[in-house]
Amino acid sequence: MQEKQESLKKVYIVAVIFSTLIGFSFLGVKICIKYANTIQILVHRYNVAFFAMLILVLTGIIKVRFKGKSRRNILITAGGYIVFMALQTWGLMYATSIVGSIMFAVIPIMAKILAGILLGEKSTLIENIFVSLSVASLIFMIVMGAGELTFSIPGVIILVLSSISMALSNVYMRFVRNEYSPWEICFMITAIGFVLFNFVYLIYAVRGGGYRSYFEPFLHKEFIFAVSYLAIACIIASSTLVAYMLRYLPAVKATIFGNVSTMISIIAGVIVLGEPLKCYHIICAVLIILGVVGLSVSGQKSIMKK
Repeated sequence: MQEKQESLKKVYIVAVIFSTLIGFSFLGVKICIKYANTIQILVHRYNVAFFAMLILVLTGIIKVRFKGKSRRNILITAGGYIVFMALQTWGLMYATSIVGSIMFAVIPIMAKILAGILLGEKSTLIENIFVSLSVASLIFMIVMGAGELTFSIPGVIILVLSSISMALSNVYMRFVRNEYSPWEICFMITAIGFVLFNFVYLIYAVRGGGYRSYFEPFLHKEFIFAVSYLAIACIIASSTLVAYMLRYLPAVKATIFGNVSTMISIIAGVIVLGEPLKCYHIICAVLIILGVVGLSVSGQKSIMKK
């Protein structure tokens, strides 16, 4: 029992690290967008991530083994993660970032539904209340901070599909937890992303985007630093950490920490970028944390027994 308590503490420490890394990703994106378009940023995030993973594997620092394991399950796990990023990027071409943030906020609810269907994971009434509290508080914070809230039906549909893809990926990370290690899941995510987004860029270049602009962003030191953070911290570290969390926590309890990362992004914007701090920021932040902590504590005994 004592060992399980210590393991659970490690999982929640990992969850806090994960939320913080993703929470500051907006700074990297803000820097990158000065020197590259959306497609270039996606391509180079996965380029850096894939080659970093390749170095770790070739030097023996980490070990991956896929022989004799279910290819279908790992492809759904990694593919869902990649499809989420691709659809989110596509959706944001039609919808505002505010709508995108709202769709991202409801991923824990989608994960809860999918986990119930695919894994048979059930939530208690009190757990559902804490999930709803966290999601509703984050959505309220996002809406209150928005200017005019406009909707594009194609954009919303694409963003809903992106959120479903992320939820499916998280559920499958838990489904394959006994077959694949977090490092193996991360390697597959970076490999598929590397191939897919370079292929997309090739189509973009053929249609007039230009080949010469491929390496152009690397002429700027700020871009190199920012895209490296987005690749190493926000792809390699975050996907490995969330896979680790999902080895020990039910899907909804691990996924809810994505809402904490969004909250950190908003609060960081206030602190780092000097954006105005409103009363609702503080109230909603407290409620989001209360929802996450409440969800984490509730049903803890049942987790300990597993």
